[in-house]
Amino acid sequence: MKSLLFVFFFLFSFLSFSQDSAGVEDFQILDKVPVYPGCFPEKEENRKMCFQEKIYRHVARNFRYPELAQKKGIQGKVFVSFIIGVGGYVEQIKTRGPDPMLEAEAKRIISLIPRITPGRIDGKVVEVPFSLPIIFKLQ
Repeated sequence: MKSLLFVFFFLFSFLSFSQDSAGVEDFQILDKVPVYPGCFPEKEENRKMCFQEKIYRHVARNFRYPELAQKKGIQGKVFVSFIIGVGGYVEQIKTRGPDPMLEAEAKRIISLIPRITPGRIDGKVVEVPFSLPIIFKLQ
């Protein structure tokens, strides 16, 4: 059987939405960025980097290559987008990838993200969108 290589390419990007887009805020205009559990001890300017690192660890720890996808040799990049809602929970997970099995796994991983302290603008809690690719690769 082929050896399995999990590659998680962590390109942390933020979707651009205007304030008028159903209450979803552009990451660049936030006064306070969303804070992943364990990142509060970090200074405000380091919290984005801490968030990225924690998400990376979360994906790596929870990653499971679907067995059937391995057997069929299915691989590729799954783009995942989601929103950190005003309650701090992941909402509206959307995936786009080469196969439904890989998309389902990416969605499962993201759905396991713990509650996050939401972002704020002028003291008001707001929804914040995120996107990232997860690469499934067999070697």
